[in-house]
Amino acid sequence: MTITVAPKDRAYAPTADELDPEERMSRDELEALQLARLQATVRNAYENVPLYTRKFDAIGVHPDDIRELNDLEKLPFTTKDDLRETYPFGMFAVPRSQVARIHASSGTTGLPTVVGYTQGDLDNWADLIARSLRASGIRPGQMVHNAYGYGLFTGGLGAHAGIERLGCTVIPMSGGNTLKQVQLIKDFQPDAILCTPTYLLTIIDALRESGIDPRDTSLAVAVLGAEPWTNEMRTTIEEGLAIDALDIYGLSEVMGPGVGNECIESKDGPHIWEDHFRPEIIDSETGATVPDGQQGELVFTTLTKQALPIIRYRTHDISTLLPGTARQNMRRISKITGRNDDMIILRGVNLFPTQIEEIALTIEGLSPHFILELTKQGRMDCMAVKIEPVPSLSTADAERAAAQLVRAIKTRIGSTVTVELAPPGSLERSGGKLKRVYDLR
Repeated sequence: MTITVAPKDRAYAPTADELDPEERMSRDELEALQLARLQATVRNAYENVPLYTRKFDAIGVHPDDIRELNDLEKLPFTTKDDLRETYPFGMFAVPRSQVARIHASSGTTGLPTVVGYTQGDLDNWADLIARSLRASGIRPGQMVHNAYGYGLFTGGLGAHAGIERLGCTVIPMSGGNTLKQVQLIKDFQPDAILCTPTYLLTIIDALRESGIDPRDTSLAVAVLGAEPWTNEMRTTIEEGLAIDALDIYGLSEVMGPGVGNECIESKDGPHIWEDHFRPEIIDSETGATVPDGQQGELVFTTLTKQALPIIRYRTHDISTLLPGTARQNMRRISKITGRNDDMIILRGVNLFPTQIEEIALTIEGLSPHFILELTKQGRMDCMAVKIEPVPSLSTADAERAAAQLVRAIKTRIGSTVTVELAPPGSLERSGGKLKRVYDLR
């Protein structure tokens, strides 16, 4: 099949005049704004959320004790269990009648975590998504294909509002129905796409199966998030579609997508929008704050949320706080390598699925489609990597690539695994978020 598309309108870095005033502040000005907003948030939480009143009183701290930004360390952490304990609306700091929208997690492992937004919260969220898309090189007037899931998941509706706020045309496709995704990309010729990275791989495969060279589509930018992904995955996607792929960061409990975003001029990890969120990195075991540049667990305090102020929320995401580059006043985080509650411990060695992805995508002949199966043989934990070779590879070359993967995992991670080659197209494809790990122990 031959299609005719307009030349790709490449992503571009916004000029200084196009940035929000907060993006142009000095670091001192930004931290002064953070402190004022932090003090207001802490008071709002203490006075209007019974859980925070109890937590603060239990350790003898009061909103008046927050006199500088470092005083944040005096305050207690918030966890997902706190949101479940107060299910459904106990964490709201405003009357339910003032909550304009509610989102919630899937609740597959217990009660869902419920988050609420005032109209002011929704306006801020739309502004931050718009800022994130502009940082990605998308500009007003372009068409954006939104393949994040709509509904209680924050991705679809959150991204939708930001696309419109930027002045773009939104295609509200949602996730799934991949053949329809392909048809609309072919017919509508969008400039950008928003979805999870693994689902974009599914779309790339579907384009090829439809006889369309993915590099010939109109897409020039992909803004990808909602699951960890590596720079090796970025390379695979960028080469597969001839686009720029940017990382958007967020989580429902803090806001949703748009807490931070990579900038097109640097693509070196998401800059956190620190006028709205104060990030910390802590030691997961001790809870102590660690210096910038040291890896640990990412923690967030919201600075402007009205309905659901969150104090020191433990994300479980593993990252590092780094100096700003494209937005020098805003710190950035390294790409999320995994979650400390998703870490696999295999015979005393800690590893994350993203480490397997990072290695596999450097081996010629292996595709990005893989799963990990954990089993027990006697008292021994074992892991099998089931991975598809590229479709055109010979059996002998595929077996050599599999053997190379076994050696590379042993050398770089220190774990002995088995690698099983799966027929091309046989492993489950992402329809949104992809499940990588199957624990059969």
